[in-house]
Amino acid sequence: MDLIRHLECFVAVAEESHFGRAARRLGMAQPPLSQRVQRLEKELGVRLFERTSRRVALTRPGQLLLPEARALLDRHETLRALARRVREGGSGLLRAGLPPDLAGPTVAALLEGFRRADTGVELEVRELTTAEQLAALRARELDVGLVHHPCAIEGLALGPVLRRELGVLLAESADVAGAEAVPLAALGARELVLFPRAGAPALYDEILNSCAREGWTPRAVRHGRGENFVRGLVLSGQAVAFVPRAEAGDVPGLVWRPLAGAPLARRHSAAWPAGREDAAVTAFAEAV
Repeated sequence: MDLIRHLECFVAVAEESHFGRAARRLGMAQPPLSQRVQRLEKELGVRLFERTSRRVALTRPGQLLLPEARALLDRHETLRALARRVREGGSGLLRAGLPPDLAGPTVAALLEGFRRADTGVELEVRELTTAEQLAALRARELDVGLVHHPCAIEGLALGPVLRRELGVLLAESADVAGAEAVPLAALGARELVLFPRAGAPALYDEILNSCAREGWTPRAVRHGRGENFVRGLVLSGQAVAFVPRAEAGDVPGLVWRPLAGAPLARRHSAAWPAGREDAAVTAFAEAV
């Protein structure tokens, strides 16, 4: 059985929720598609879909297996890309991790800086939290990453650590919105929107400890990673978020203000397995 092709069929049906649409997406007839899904179900020993005359839905086993199927297809594409680079005389692939909270212009500038270095290496970028990057670097599943500090750096080499001061994003109607700089203690009984702790536990704890030292304990901590989700919570007027000025954007109803005394900062650097440094890694670190 061609496992990759069968997994492609599984993922297409799961994403389209319809055998006909999945068949058109894959450029094949529907009967062979249905047969491949059935063969995959037989091979795995589980039923992947509940089928009715009107809809197709993933079963619980199908829901659990879908992320793994996507990951296998991603790795297959990576393998093919690397083989293509080697076949064409290139020197390979650099697998790089970037944190989800990195601003769009920063990502674009990093990619452009690496491209200008002209290393002859293809850059594959993945969105991963600091914790995920550290695990992938140690498992040799990632060649280089951009991590937030503090974090566990044993066995890793680092580029220069860059510091970006954090200000407060708050509703325009907030009583402190007119201040030139906002003391943390003036945030009062508001909630704080912060990234999930699992993504960068040491940084998460450092931020909350710094708030406590400055005399502020948020009424509650809400977790969010998506930019629009975070801004929506802040727009409610009940919460604030800490972001660098460059990431605040220009959103009606929101204002960004520096924090008095600059007590909070986000520090990051390139990181890679010690002893792995080469021209491509150096180019990435210099582009950060």
